[in-house]
Amino acid sequence: MEIIPAIDIKDGRCVRLYQGDFQQVTVYDDDPVAVAQRWVSEGAQRLHLVDLDGARIGMPIHTDIIHAIVQSAGVPVQLGGGLRSIEAIERALELGVQRVIVGTAAVRDPDLIAYLVQQFGDAIAVAIDARNGMATTAGWTETATISAVDLLERMATLGVRRIIYTDISRDGTLSEPNVAATGALVRPGGPAIIASGGISAIDHLRRLAAVGVEGAIVGRALYTGDLSLREAFAALQ
Repeated sequence: MEIIPAIDIKDGRCVRLYQGDFQQVTVYDDDPVAVAQRWVSEGAQRLHLVDLDGARIGMPIHTDIIHAIVQSAGVPVQLGGGLRSIEAIERALELGVQRVIVGTAAVRDPDLIAYLVQQFGDAIAVAIDARNGMATTAGWTETATISAVDLLERMATLGVRRIIYTDISRDGTLSEPNVAATGALVRPGGPAIIASGGISAIDHLRRLAAVGVEGAIVGRALYTGDLSLREAFAALQ
């Protein structure tokens, strides 16, 4: 199972939100590029970037920082936040991002998802960000009328090969991941599942690996020191 450090960018700085709330922001570093290099030096094989300002506005904002991370990290980068149009996604891929993460468009514009999968294949991942089992949109600020499970089924039908599932109530809380809800999305022949939200201990990673997820995104726990990236890699090998 892949362990993927998260770098969330707001106002040019590396931050974490509490349960996706833009009013509850903790700034961890003024230099996201240096943070990326640190996680790579500790063994990260992939980085998860989120342009939080872009998520709210609907188009990526911090393209210079994203490009600098791609250029300096030396590992594949996946990017989410504001990628709701073909133009925005093409721009992200031009920056050197290996995988783009589409969230809002999966709910609002499934035809776009079908087109993107046809055009870009494995470079497209879909974020299913759930609150009380229901999908959300617009940087987690709006709740949709479709459940996370139903959205997964719809995306699988469209040929999406990878889902990033976040339980918003756990995100940034250092509590524990929603292993049951995450595991319920794993099915033979279905999209690969990457888990996110509340992962803060090696035991959490082991439990997620046991239900068959492909990867786990870790955020706040790395920044607080609750979880050591090196120790996590060693424990799962």
